[in-house]
Amino acid sequence: MKLLCLSNGHGEDAIAVRICQELQQLSSSPKIAALPIVGEGRAYIERGITIIAPTQKMPSGGFVYMDWRQLWRDVQGGLLGLLWQQFQAVQAFAQEGGAIIAVGDIVPLFFAWLSGAPYVFVGTAKSEYYLRDEVKAFRSFKRRWEGWSGSVYLPWERWLMSRPQCKAVFPRDSLTTEVLQQWSIPAFDMGNPMMDDLESLIAESVSSVGERENWSGRFSLTGLRSESLSVCLLPGSRTPEAYENWQQITSAVGGILDSFRDRTVLFLAAIAPSLSLDPLKETLENQGWRLRSAQFLPAKLPISDPTALVFAQGKYQLILTQKAFADCLQAADFAIAMAGTATEQFVGLGKPAITIPGKGPQFTYAFAEAQSRLLGPSILLVEKPRLVAQTLKYLLKNPDRLQLIAANGPRRMGKPGASRRIAQCLVEQLKNSSLYPLQWEQR
Repeated sequence: MKLLCLSNGHGEDAIAVRICQELQQLSSSPKIAALPIVGEGRAYIERGITIIAPTQKMPSGGFVYMDWRQLWRDVQGGLLGLLWQQFQAVQAFAQEGGAIIAVGDIVPLFFAWLSGAPYVFVGTAKSEYYLRDEVKAFRSFKRRWEGWSGSVYLPWERWLMSRPQCKAVFPRDSLTTEVLQQWSIPAFDMGNPMMDDLESLIAESVSSVGERENWSGRFSLTGLRSESLSVCLLPGSRTPEAYENWQQITSAVGGILDSFRDRTVLFLAAIAPSLSLDPLKETLENQGWRLRSAQFLPAKLPISDPTALVFAQGKYQLILTQKAFADCLQAADFAIAMAGTATEQFVGLGKPAITIPGKGPQFTYAFAEAQSRLLGPSILLVEKPRLVAQTLKYLLKNPDRLQLIAANGPRRMGKPGASRRIAQCLVEQLKNSSLYPLQWEQR
């Protein structure tokens, strides 16, 4: 069998690669190729997956739906010609008897339908939680035009998901799956691949007792059980936006230092490998942080990156790492986040994230507000960095809210293992397809 992965964004590429890796572990593994519609597809390249058509990094970074001016910049940058080349490559792949897995939103889904090939869709961009509460009732504060068609997915998107060519749809959560099934869409609740590959390489947590604990177990009716506090810093991955986000996050860190003089606070900055550390280090040094030499580093760091940079300001420490993302998420108690996928992953671990709107083009107030609806009580959206410390104090004094958050995150984001479950279900659905019985066996 030949399978083509279509995806439209860095996060979507990563999800597609996870599913591909699970497919390659199956006894009847397909021959896999890829086409990242947005960006250069580094996730595929790093895994040795063939890219079948030209790719190009666009000025918008894929966030054209937030600003039509970004779309115009992409058009000027050659978007239309690129899409035409990509579409021709997809058509050629389909004519050779291949099937398609579309990951992301309507763009790869539309490409898949146009190809004429059988396809499955992994919907990463939309969730009914944007519009509904836990019992599927529409939220009273949703915008007037939202949900006009009865779902977060619009009628033309549902039409594409209900075509005979579409053999399976994998929504990002149970609520969305239940709603889509009302339209006879072949939706399967397999979980969210975003929560895969987040196992930490460090067994110990950063608690004062030095033993790994269940996160919610770190809190009692009076708050955090130890005097230590760990905060994950997530500025996002897009340049130059992430550097501007870092300015706001470090401003919030300064407020925490002033407000938590009675605690030992460790800051864990999970920085995307695509970012330069130089602007981040400069900001820290301007705010009084000093890089520690190796002889003064703590004997045991809560991350597995020996190249991490450790900064100190008094008794406080801040670690910059580009190689220990999962460790940072697992070790932290809270997050100050101005990111998309990374924030969702942190919340999925049952932990609270405090978010601050940025200037965009991704992490604007509109994006942050929508994210707070998607993730519910796990997100605390504040308008200014100076409010972060106050919000952190509120959380520490409200263990009931922390317990609610601990339960909410896994419910909204699902349990690990979704990539494997999707791969297995995908294979079964395509094998059973009347459009595609013979090519599978001719692998």
